[in-house]
Amino acid sequence: MTLGRRLAAEAAGTALLLATVVGSGIMGERLAGGNVAIALLANSVATGAALYALILVFAPVSGAHFNPAVTLVVALDKGMTWRDAIAYVGIQIAAAFVGVAAAHAMFGEILFFASQHQRTGVAQWWAEGVATFGLLIVILGSVRQSLPAVAAAVGAYITAAYWFTASTSFANPAVTLARAASDTFAGIRPVDAPDFVLAQLAGALVAAAFMRWLLPRNSRTEDNRTA
Repeated sequence: MTLGRRLAAEAAGTALLLATVVGSGIMGERLAGGNVAIALLANSVATGAALYALILVFAPVSGAHFNPAVTLVVALDKGMTWRDAIAYVGIQIAAAFVGVAAAHAMFGEILFFASQHQRTGVAQWWAEGVATFGLLIVILGSVRQSLPAVAAAVGAYITAAYWFTASTSFANPAVTLARAASDTFAGIRPVDAPDFVLAQLAGALVAAAFMRWLLPRNSRTEDNRTA
């Protein structure tokens, strides 16, 4: 696939992922009647299901990273060039904001507005590190399986991580930055976003080192681009 086609796939997939995260958060909160657990359930199930579908569609084209942390680890493992990785990260971040705007438009909200949802503190930073570590473990460990198995593993993990982490598992720098532009159920204050991103990158790097030891390169698939 040409770089242009791969970037288009990353853009479409990331935008649709953010539209799902933010849109299902808005819908869940509106329908839950104040029950935050029900709203989170709707948000998590929708996100996991969307990830499964989006990975199946776009992985054969771009690898379906939709996440700068995943792209970073793939580049470190020589699964793609740094030039392509930088392009991936740029398009992922830009598309994430497009997805937020699309979700807001569907629910009659202002396209972008800074979140007031406070998410900070050592517990939440640690949670983001753990969430991203687990996500990369799942991705790097499942790429030897069939594409449907990879998609199911990633979707299932993210659905679970919404519930077992204090931060509700953003686990994605592009998602974090874009959700700072949404004062809805899924939002995060812009001032809190940098700490989340740092924790996510740290978790991804630790996961990469661990999996490099656990599964040496000659025991893994040569095609590391598939998320």
